[in-house]
Amino acid sequence: MIKDNIIFQITEEDVQDEAMARIGRKLTEDEMCYAIKGIRWGLGDIPLILTYDTIFNEMIQLSTNNEN
Repeated sequence: MIKDNIIFQITEEDVQDEAMARIGRKLTEDEMCYAIKGIRWGLGDIPLILTYDTIFNEMIQLSTNNEN
């Protein structure tokens, strides 16, 4: 296992591509700052904790079901 392996990454280009697909244009610098703030909030500690809880609870449940 590689300890510093990047698991998830979003680039500004990814955000701009998504903007083009959804609103038909690139974001302005101000809009990009707002988007980055929203992404950081959406992927922050609380959602990450909930994601980890879900992942590990499902793994435990699958492990328990496979033992029976």
